[in-house]
Amino acid sequence: MRLQERLTSSVVRLFSQGEQPLSQTHLHPGDIGLFGPESVSWRVMGDVSTFVGGVRALLLQALHPEVAAGVADHSEYELDPLGRLNRTSLFVTTVNYGSMPEVGAAIQRVMRVHQPVSGTSERGIAYSASQPRLGAWVQNTLTDSFLDAYQNFCCRLERHEADEFVREQSKIGQLLGIVDLPQSADELRYWITEHPDLEGSAALEEAWKFLRDPPLQAGQLLGYRVIRGAAIATLPESLAQLAGVSPRPGAAFAGRCLISSLRWAMKCSPAWKEALDRCGAEYDQSKFRSFTSN
Repeated sequence: MRLQERLTSSVVRLFSQGEQPLSQTHLHPGDIGLFGPESVSWRVMGDVSTFVGGVRALLLQALHPEVAAGVADHSEYELDPLGRLNRTSLFVTTVNYGSMPEVGAAIQRVMRVHQPVSGTSERGIAYSASQPRLGAWVQNTLTDSFLDAYQNFCCRLERHEADEFVREQSKIGQLLGIVDLPQSADELRYWITEHPDLEGSAALEEAWKFLRDPPLQAGQLLGYRVIRGAAIATLPESLAQLAGVSPRPGAAFAGRCLISSLRWAMKCSPAWKEALDRCGAEYDQSKFRSFTSN
């Protein structure tokens, strides 16, 4: 039990640093944002299985040489890994749970950051973070990863619910100017596993090396390694082979144990609660942590 408590504490610290999202969302009462209280997205993104989904998405994104080159050439993730992690988390949380003004501001911020990101990959192909085809790989791997993590580490969705989640998440891609956005879970998985542009690269090796052993504190690293192992265990076999990895025995089980512990400790996302409060929706308050007594 002490080990489980240490793992939980380490992951809570890992994902609770930096700017907190939706700090001004109460200024937009009644605004349901992109999805609203009855959406599948609010349910899926409110669960702690998103921790596994986020790491899985990073692993997948590095399999695209031009996407990986853009990160390697322009990101400071090696110097500030938690900063990049939390900026990504801030964007994802805001577009899922924010009011429409907050969603619009987050989209514009990302597009400004992407504007100067350009170059040439190792295989001689020019890239730009503003290219819709590269944005499609990033957005679609995020959607697939959050859905896969929820189904593996929380509960199975009905087929129509999984498809609805994919359709909802495609709205984020549309706001970013992306057009290649599958509309069902099966179509999305096929689009990812059969993507023609994937290939090994030095940038891939660099990204996966970093994600194998990032410069975190000892306790954080312990929890992170369990999450990373769980993420690898859910990768499609063909993509795991491309990356040269295979799941370790028991990795998925260890991930389920940790995520279950985190769910008990953290409950559902506070951003979900803030969005529900903004909308004036009724909900079970026991699903969320109370911070008044902390």
